[in-house]
Amino acid sequence: MKYRPSRRTRRMAITTAVVLALSGTNGPWMYRFGSERYHEYRINQPEYKAANGHWDFLDVPSGYRINTIHAALLHTGKVLLVAGSGNDRKNFDAKSFRSVLWDPRTGRFTNVPTPRDLFCAGHTQLPDGRLLVAGGTRRYEKLEGDVTKAGGLMIVHNENPDKPITLPAGTRFTGRVNGRTFVSKDPVLVERATKVFDRRTGAFLRNKVGLGRIYVEAEKSGTRYETGTEDNYRIAGLTGSDARNVYGIAQKLALDKKDFQGIRDAYEFDPVAEKYVSVDPMKEARWYPTLTTLEDGRVLALSGLDEIGQIVPGKDEIYDPRTKAWKYTGFVRRFPTYPAIFLLSDGTLFYSGSNAGYGPADVGREPGVWDLATNRFRKISGLGDADAMETSATVRLAPAQDEKFMVIGGGGVGESARSSAKSRLVDLKDPAPRFRDGASLEEGTRYPSASLLPDDSLLVTGGSGDYRGRGGSDVLQARLYDPATGTYRRVADPAVGRNYHSGSVLLPDGRVMVFGSDPLYGDRANTRPGVFEQRIEIYTPPYLYGGARPRLTAGPRVIRRGATGRFATAPGRRITSARLMRPSAVTHVTDTDQRSVALELRSTAGGITVTVPGNRALVPSGWYLLFVTDDRGTPSEGMWVEVP
Repeated sequence: MKYRPSRRTRRMAITTAVVLALSGTNGPWMYRFGSERYHEYRINQPEYKAANGHWDFLDVPSGYRINTIHAALLHTGKVLLVAGSGNDRKNFDAKSFRSVLWDPRTGRFTNVPTPRDLFCAGHTQLPDGRLLVAGGTRRYEKLEGDVTKAGGLMIVHNENPDKPITLPAGTRFTGRVNGRTFVSKDPVLVERATKVFDRRTGAFLRNKVGLGRIYVEAEKSGTRYETGTEDNYRIAGLTGSDARNVYGIAQKLALDKKDFQGIRDAYEFDPVAEKYVSVDPMKEARWYPTLTTLEDGRVLALSGLDEIGQIVPGKDEIYDPRTKAWKYTGFVRRFPTYPAIFLLSDGTLFYSGSNAGYGPADVGREPGVWDLATNRFRKISGLGDADAMETSATVRLAPAQDEKFMVIGGGGVGESARSSAKSRLVDLKDPAPRFRDGASLEEGTRYPSASLLPDDSLLVTGGSGDYRGRGGSDVLQARLYDPATGTYRRVADPAVGRNYHSGSVLLPDGRVMVFGSDPLYGDRANTRPGVFEQRIEIYTPPYLYGGARPRLTAGPRVIRRGATGRFATAPGRRITSARLMRPSAVTHVTDTDQRSVALELRSTAGGITVTVPGNRALVPSGWYLLFVTDDRGTPSEGMWVEVP
């Protein structure tokens, strides 16, 4: 049968030819117009899509458009999009906190009541398929010049070993030397002092003071109420021994910048009931924390800004999904905010050095392997651009058994204009692992989004050359990384720039959703405020333009570690690989959940059998997408499988 181009293709070709002809007589404007039309024509050709993939905008009705900052794929197949206040102070002041569910199969959107401001919370997938969400925003930052009342951290001391004490919100602290009075904004529990004894003789040595931390503000506005030196503060309302044993100590209380403050609140999002369920709050307030699932299904929460707006001082804690409660780890380990920390196959944790900023430039920045049982931390050297790890992305390359990680892009500390084009690789199976530089990006890139694909490749897209896209520096490029060859291949370019507060999520059908972007400015001259990018793009990889896909038609919904499952497949080409892919939960280009586990595969009559590795740290309990790929590199749609 003779090929006949479609009416749309013929119309596009005629229009393009006419425009190109006119461009010769109508100057640069027509040339640009013609180039844009030709580009649109070219990227929609079947051959181009088969080689480079294709981008489309997701049609989101106006009532469901939010400033998406967090996204997680749920085992129902739906995607939870979370904004909270969406980095918009007006929303925060109005207590307008948003979450939306999107069903990729039906295209349906649903607004979800959101109990607190989960903007800049942490999250991870739990063994039962719920999503743990912890932390968020208690107060927005105030820049220097906007602060009218001096304030800062008050450390409350309790020398009484017999009882703790709780001070209510509104407690007044008056300096013994400076005479200035400051008022607490929240209640604070001050632990009792602990008795210290000589380990050898058992003799009592001293009381170790119990401490509590609270934010205080001056009673009145103005510079005259600032303090510049440390002072001891009397606490109003205390009498007797409490007045002697309990007091405050504060350093500088001033009109300088006040950072965001975190909350203790924690929730489990129930994908079936489609609602947030409150659980016990964390011990520490956290804004910008990382949550990482451990081998036994418990969750480690670490870093973040506390209720004072300061880095949580290394007081990490663990959530138990069975008791719905938190416990301190019992030791101190400091990291910057949103540290990229991954569970390894031996139960230890890998910190890549990637982070989202906030915190000293010389504390907790070095990558290494952390034994949570002993608090031993083994540093890993060789990192290229070690001082440009903020806003980089870290991925555990496929298959997860290889324990090879890649750290992509990044930039200097804080609002630095510096960015890195490096991709650094480390093989943690090496007896003496060291980072080495791999293939580079075309330009320095902060905030790159990276999603593992079912064929073991990695989609890397977006980012910006400068802090929050400053100077119109968004990187409108996408590329696929092949871990077998260690090379990038440029593919179709996205239509929208993505920088701060952006991310990507692999969907069950093998496409990738890309969301968010929060530019500092709206123009190259940095004169107009930026506007949050609410549009969502969907990338269809080249493998979905290669003809018929393999198809899983039936199989078990539960497979235990070390067990084998038989799956029926539709007739077609030979299936060559099978992967269990843990669903993403991503924010600030940090996704410690995603991993792709290779399964042992055997062909059978009418289908395949796959065997799940028996290692619990390699395959943590939870829900996974099972993908199979044929001998052309075309993957099936994912089938949900639970590993209990």
